[in-house]
Amino acid sequence: MRFLIAKALSLAVVAVSRAITPHSGFDPSKFQPHEAITRNVCIIGGGSAGTYAAIRLRQMNQSVVVIEKENRLGGHVNTYDDPVTGAAIDYGVLYYEDLPWVRDYFNHFGIALERVSVLGQQLTQRRVDLRTGTPVGPAEGNMLLALASYAGQLLKYPDLNSGFNLPEPVPPDLLLPFGEFVKKYKLEGVVDIIATFNQGAGDILQQLTLYMMKYFGLDVLQGALSGFLQPTTHNNSQLYGAARNELGEDAWLNSTVVATHRHEDDEWVYVLAKTPAGQRLVRAKRLIIAIPPRLDMLHGIDLDETERDLFGQFSNTCYYNALARIPGIPEKIQFLNRANDTLYQLPPMPAVYIISHTRSPNLTTILYGSKEHMTEEQVKSNMTRSVLQLRNAGIPVQAPEFLRYSDHSPFLLTVPAEAIRNGFYRNLNDLQGHLSTYYMSATFNTHDSAQIWRFVDGLLRAHWTP
Repeated sequence: MRFLIAKALSLAVVAVSRAITPHSGFDPSKFQPHEAITRNVCIIGGGSAGTYAAIRLRQMNQSVVVIEKENRLGGHVNTYDDPVTGAAIDYGVLYYEDLPWVRDYFNHFGIALERVSVLGQQLTQRRVDLRTGTPVGPAEGNMLLALASYAGQLLKYPDLNSGFNLPEPVPPDLLLPFGEFVKKYKLEGVVDIIATFNQGAGDILQQLTLYMMKYFGLDVLQGALSGFLQPTTHNNSQLYGAARNELGEDAWLNSTVVATHRHEDDEWVYVLAKTPAGQRLVRAKRLIIAIPPRLDMLHGIDLDETERDLFGQFSNTCYYNALARIPGIPEKIQFLNRANDTLYQLPPMPAVYIISHTRSPNLTTILYGSKEHMTEEQVKSNMTRSVLQLRNAGIPVQAPEFLRYSDHSPFLLTVPAEAIRNGFYRNLNDLQGHLSTYYMSATFNTHDSAQIWRFVDGLLRAHWTP
């Protein structure tokens, strides 16, 4: 019976398809009935935003299909199953703020959570200039007093982590380079901790205050002081494995978009995907794009002039992480890359952010950032050079043996202050629902899973709830 219903739906897809005039050179009517499926929503991207949207929509009795280019869901989540200890080692996303919707999401899959103190974790921090191996002194200023002052600034903008719903005119402070904002309000004591949490943000002193405050907002600040959540298994991929099981055949992995057909006069959106089973056609009422809205990431999507103009204004940082065995590195040590000859001791980019021991006695994570994109060979070479500089700090390390490597570029997408003053984010928000398409990646809120889920849930409630 299920096969007959599916076949009837497929025939209906083709019948409707033949009646439309394609606007992008993509003609859905050329595909066979068995290659077409009908869903309420087609989601491009199975990272944090896309997976959460799929699960929430199914809870709202909407049918979905997720098209994901990787062989797994989860985006920036990276987990390694250590064959030596049997432990799961997260080396991508680590923690989540303790917020109701975070607990609800994990509870939906029966995944237990525990609170973890990051600042009080059982790791000894050493501050080292990884260009030379030279020790670096303590951070400037009083962190706790500066955090209190910083929290006061955040309270001026209570809706900052609910997307980019900015007041007009945009408050000038939000458009200051963060380094100028720090000087203006004497917040020197927060720079070091924000640099530690805002990995992947590049030169944080040059980034606009808006982006830094969204990335290190009140919820993150509270988590830094009182603790975050993580699965008791210390395996964040467990969440996405459970989501994959729930979605079943509606999660198309190792799949990419070939073409889309969207038009304001059409009732349906059409998406042609390349999958391991061949090309497949999706007919959906609505489309969700949950990948970074950079033009080079949106191949196959029939963007109109408005979308192209907005997305073409983005710049981005680049972010990479690796898991390695480093013979000679001591256990329970975290090396922060700092400098003796720079403002606030921040290392010049490109650079390693942190070299950190994991809960496995054999494994270490290395986090790296750059402004311009670098090849895997370049990043690993620079990581290796930085690790070997620890010899000058008296640590008899050997070159790392890389077990896993991930390139999370493009990472933080930003636009200049002038564009924001001229209404960039107002125009970006206006894209929600344009051509039956909704945008839900981190770019539309911030690189923080808990805040992404809050943003996605708000959009779904606004546009899908009767």
